[in-house]
Amino acid sequence: MKVVLTLMLASMLGLVSTCSKTSKIKKTEDTVSQTQDKKQDVSPMANEDEMVHYPDEKHLKNVRQLTFGGENAEAYFSFDGTELVFQRTNKDEGVECDQIYVGKVPTSPDEEFVYNRISNGFGRTTCSYFLEGDERVIFASTHAQNEKCPVPPDRAKIGKYVWPIYSSFDLYVVNKDGSDLKTFTKDNFYTAEATVSPDGKKIVYTSNKSGDLELYVINMEKKTEKQITNKLGYDGGAFFSPDSEQLVFRASRPEGREAILEYKNLLKEGLVAPTKMEIYVCDLEGKNLTQVTTLGKANWAPFFHPSGKKIIFSSNHESEIGFSFNLYMVNVDGTGLEKITHDESFDAFPMFSPDGTKLVFSSNRNNGGTRDTNLFIADWVE
Repeated sequence: MKVVLTLMLASMLGLVSTCSKTSKIKKTEDTVSQTQDKKQDVSPMANEDEMVHYPDEKHLKNVRQLTFGGENAEAYFSFDGTELVFQRTNKDEGVECDQIYVGKVPTSPDEEFVYNRISNGFGRTTCSYFLEGDERVIFASTHAQNEKCPVPPDRAKIGKYVWPIYSSFDLYVVNKDGSDLKTFTKDNFYTAEATVSPDGKKIVYTSNKSGDLELYVINMEKKTEKQITNKLGYDGGAFFSPDSEQLVFRASRPEGREAILEYKNLLKEGLVAPTKMEIYVCDLEGKNLTQVTTLGKANWAPFFHPSGKKIIFSSNHESEIGFSFNLYMVNVDGTGLEKITHDESFDAFPMFSPDGTKLVFSSNRNNGGTRDTNLFIADWVE
């Protein structure tokens, strides 16, 4: 804890820095920043058709595709709702593994979605989020230990779908134009999945420094840190409630000797199998822990509805083969489950805009039969 907090303070004061380098990315649009030699990407306009918006998606209106090609995910709004920060991979452009980008939310049908890379182009990044004031972004990266993309797990050899838990992930903060990259944490554990409370005063993240994957909350005002969860299993992907008083997150809870042993053995190898997860909520002391869903399979990527009384999340519980993910809404007490999206492949990472009028999410829809995952934004209809 002392290491995290010491570095946090140093970072905020500008005392701990890392080298910021740029990668050579093949450009589809040659708009270049003279100061940072970074790419500015412009997405073409989307065509409104049945693959962008399905008739049964009654809560979504004016659905628009923002990105076209590659893997684009985990898009989160700025505090003022005018920008998005997200991660993307596009090997055709030389982006071999996820890097962080910031783009302005289009305000009219004619305005294009323009975005710029703000990470330094090295290592693998994940889970970016705006800090209060919208001038700085926090994200996780592996670049300090190795500038190359980390080797992904051989799922065929392992025999199951797994996520890597890279111990080289640390948290960093950077200006939204990509300048002034600074270290926020530095340790030899998995430190990632950071998000910021709506009041801007707290940060939640996931780490395995206790020996298990748990949630931690940093209070920026008090300069303190608290471990929130302590049950065996993967606790991650946490977000704050609109009043900044609660957390919603995904969690696995292995039960039985065989499942517990498998979980622990995978974790020793820096892996987790995210095929059985449910949605939980708790307060910022880790108390009043409540399991919201009991759907089975993989329920994850939760986010509070602007009312604070509902949760939107991604789930494959209706899929026979386990791959088709859609968005669902449920009351915080677990009642009133409602299906929000109706794609046949993958919808996930939903986030409401701060004013509650828009929803951004990632989807495989309208990708021409490829594996591309793109960002979509829609007006939210109650």
